[in-house]
Amino acid sequence: MDSKPNPPSPPSIFARGALYVLIQALLLVLLFFGPSSLSGEKIWTGSISHWLFWLGWILFTTSIIFSGVAAFQLGSNLTPLPGPKPGAKFVRRGLYRLVRHPIYFGVIMLSFAWFLITQGELTLAYVGLIFIFFDIKSRKEEQWLVTTFPEYSDYQKHVRKLLPLIY
Repeated sequence: MDSKPNPPSPPSIFARGALYVLIQALLLVLLFFGPSSLSGEKIWTGSISHWLFWLGWILFTTSIIFSGVAAFQLGSNLTPLPGPKPGAKFVRRGLYRLVRHPIYFGVIMLSFAWFLITQGELTLAYVGLIFIFFDIKSRKEEQWLVTTFPEYSDYQKHVRKLLPLIY
């Protein structure tokens, strides 16, 4: 009696980067619910504070839309985990022509927008932490993407990682 070998089991969520998702969630909780400043005061006062507040809300809304469009463009490839889904397809169209990780870019911009809204020095520090975190997370994700999609290496040479036209 011949037995068929068992197909390989899909990688666990931890093997696909669940710890990154947990850290990301904790950083976002800190951003939105942690203290915004040491003194409780805003960095700016007067009319500049008012204008930055409203600029922050405009950027906040724009960032949500940008991230939503990027998620939609990923389609069935969308996963909260940095490791690609089994059977994923390489997406290089839409916002992915502008930046390799447009959802991360959207969250970074959303975080900066929250700084403009709260105008607290601790919030600015959280934005820096979030940027560093996404840089680290995207490095790991790109290791998996290069392995999964050989053409990803060429894509890396032509499209910036986290900030369109900059980085």
